[in-house]
Amino acid sequence: MDQLALIWILIIGFSILMYVVLDGFTLGIGMLFPFLKQGERNIAMSAVLPNWDGNQTWLVLGGAALYGAFPLAFSTLLPLLYMPLLVMVIALLLRGVAFEFHLKTKRGRKLWDSAFIGGSFIATFIQGILLGAFVQGFNLNDNSILPNNYLQWLTPFSVFTGSALVCGYVLLGSSRLIIKTTGVIQAKMYRLAIISAILVGVCLVVASIWTYFVRPTVIQQWFPKEQLWSIALLPLNALAALLGLLTALYRRYEILPYWLAILIFLCSYAGFIFSVWPNIVPYSISIWQAAAPASSLSFMLIGAGIMLPVLLFYTWYSYYIFRGKIHETISY
Repeated sequence: MDQLALIWILIIGFSILMYVVLDGFTLGIGMLFPFLKQGERNIAMSAVLPNWDGNQTWLVLGGAALYGAFPLAFSTLLPLLYMPLLVMVIALLLRGVAFEFHLKTKRGRKLWDSAFIGGSFIATFIQGILLGAFVQGFNLNDNSILPNNYLQWLTPFSVFTGSALVCGYVLLGSSRLIIKTTGVIQAKMYRLAIISAILVGVCLVVASIWTYFVRPTVIQQWFPKEQLWSIALLPLNALAALLGLLTALYRRYEILPYWLAILIFLCSYAGFIFSVWPNIVPYSISIWQAAAPASSLSFMLIGAGIMLPVLLFYTWYSYYIFRGKIHETISY
């Protein structure tokens, strides 16, 4: 039972990580639209076109796995987070519709561009708010199922983490466009990537300090005397990645900035997991308490064993086929 629950939390965590890394840069490109001219927007959209729909498959997989493998956590979190999740889904739908219409219409292109920008920003901001809500934890009733306050996800800290994730996705989007574009667009992305990287660094420092005030127990978990040096590796790696990223952008490297930005996200994600572990509903319900029966976990694992390799191969193959620079608008 414990091993099956651990396998499923790893599957969910991996799915969320894949979504953040892959769809994060497409959301970031959407938020970069205000800095691009119309022809440049078409090139940026063409960089997203081959992969954007497949990226969101990982979000669907993570949500479905949470529902099946940890029903108690799903039934606890959904009523508590129904409003922000609904807003996020609507924003993603709006973004998808705007994406399809952008390259098909001329008369209403400004409207659809605005919808694409707004949908990308709102979806990103809500995801950051959800991240902050998980870090600060949830206050539940005695039965540990129904939340006391259905707006407890909306706090100054969660609004800040929402803003921080906006900066993070813009960093991913700009560093991705550095790889995919040339000329004027690439030059703009270098400048925007430097600005967003500095903002991300500031946000990480502020978030780390602020966490002490919203959840002091996290700091105690982060800095046990017997594990201080091993835990310190994560922030040190993040700092080294950030300095390396700024250096790579200054020297106009093309590929390295994107992967260093991903490394910063990996360090932050690992820090988040360590902060809430082993809780799946921080800080009230553990993954062991929320797990479905062992028979259900075993049965679903068969399907996951089939689907995960297929999704991984599809993701790799789609990015491999559509590698290289974008020099002209792609449409379908």
